[in-house]
Amino acid sequence: MALLPILKFPDPRLRKKAALIATVDDSIRKLAADMAETMYAAPGIGLAATQVDAHKQLVVIDISEDRSELITLINPRITERDGEQVYEEGCLSVPGIYEKVTRAEHVKVRTLTLDGGEREIEAHGLLAVCIQHEMDHLQGKVFVDYLSQLKQTRIRTRLAKQARETA
Repeated sequence: MALLPILKFPDPRLRKKAALIATVDDSIRKLAADMAETMYAAPGIGLAATQVDAHKQLVVIDISEDRSELITLINPRITERDGEQVYEEGCLSVPGIYEKVTRAEHVKVRTLTLDGGEREIEAHGLLAVCIQHEMDHLQGKVFVDYLSQLKQTRIRTRLAKQARETA
């Protein structure tokens, strides 16, 4: 396994839409394993392939405290959503920034598994937020897109300053 570089907002590659995965093969399983290792090392609770410049519909998520509940979503699609919740979100591609975003409280997702089978996941609360957040990445969206223009400008300025300080 390998740690992958995570793209940072406002990198234009984060806006690229991810392609459907035609076949779940060893290359997809390796990418998923590398993404999980990268997510855990970051540390984070979710990572979309778009964030590591692999524009495929692949997401890894683990909201457990002990990193024991890894979920891999391949070609995920939300089949049902309801309710509403406001959650303070962060993102590995937008380091150090946390803002409140409104999303569905409950989602059902149809996805492929690492062995190529189909699966449906029902999620509430944090898992539902995480799924929606990561699936947005697959469509070229970042959570800051839900914020006002003023907040987006402030975030860009803050991240540019952070980049200058670390360079």
